Amino acid sequence: MAASGFPRFSALVTAVCALLISGSLAGCGKEGSPPGSVTLLTEQRTAGLRYSVAPRVPVGDSGALARAKARGSIRVGVKSDHPFLGFEDPMTGRRGGFDIEIATMVAARLGFERADIDWQTVPPQGRETAIAQGDIDYYVAAYTINEERKKHVSFAGPYYVAGQDLLVKKENRDIRGPDDLTGKGVCTVAGSTPYERISRPRYGADVISHDSYAQCVQDLVTGVAEAVTGDDAILKGYAAQNRGRLRVVGKTFSKEPYGVGLARGDGGLRDAISEALTHHMRTGDWRRAYKATLGRSGEPPPRPPEVQRG
Repeated sequence: MAASGFPRFSALVTAVCALLISGSLAGCGKEGSPPGSVTLLTEQRTAGLRYSVAPRVPVGDSGALARAKARGSIRVGVKSDHPFLGFEDPMTGRRGGFDIEIATMVAARLGFERADIDWQTVPPQGRETAIAQGDIDYYVAAYTINEERKKHVSFAGPYYVAGQDLLVKKENRDIRGPDDLTGKGVCTVAGSTPYERISRPRYGADVISHDSYAQCVQDLVTGVAEAVTGDDAILKGYAAQNRGRLRVVGKTFSKEPYGVGLARGDGGLRDAISEALTHHMRTGDWRRAYKATLGRSGEPPPRPPEVQRG
């Protein structure tokens, strides 16, 4: 899961290059991270973000936290292909985005420096298994809290409330919300919740599906699709990546509370993460992290959600 062989590297490079047909990553395939790359743009904004590391954090009754303290590192599951949300530079391995900052500020409150974080790229279909087997200590990657998932994992949060939205070209004024999609080509990820929702007859959309949002954004930029639909947090990342060319409509039509996933029954770790989220929301760290990442889309910071206890 943590290993990165040539096929994975090649796939990442291909995905990034396909996304940025405008040339903002001109130089894909060359050594080094070219100017204007997603990770470097994020790093320019997040470089000033610092989170005080809490000293002498008690492990309480958390087995995961006790093991992390013993090994001297915290294992965090994330995504690697969502610009300004959870992204890994395929050239350098550096990570950036709002989810990455949330995971980092949580780690700091648990007593771990940024350098003590062992990042693990975990695909959605493998997250419950990775959590249950202890491959990761917690998971921060646009992970919606719902009752079905609570049967398998525990959640701390929410740390962000997303909603299904639409990404369009900046000059598009025909699409203002989901009721304007009749006869319009709308792209989303095959088999996803947004796919199921946008395929309902009430919207009348001509649905196009791909395996990734990167392919959908390419369709939007080239005119194959008139809109991309997915969680607004994901779409804001692509809007930030293509600022001046794409925009998020800003009219959500679902509610997706993102939580930090962890082992079911680990109440000690859940409470510690909940306290960490509350702390960083109160100090303004949450807002600063948003502005440095998803805020580059032009969308103002929303109000932080209320963290649920227990």
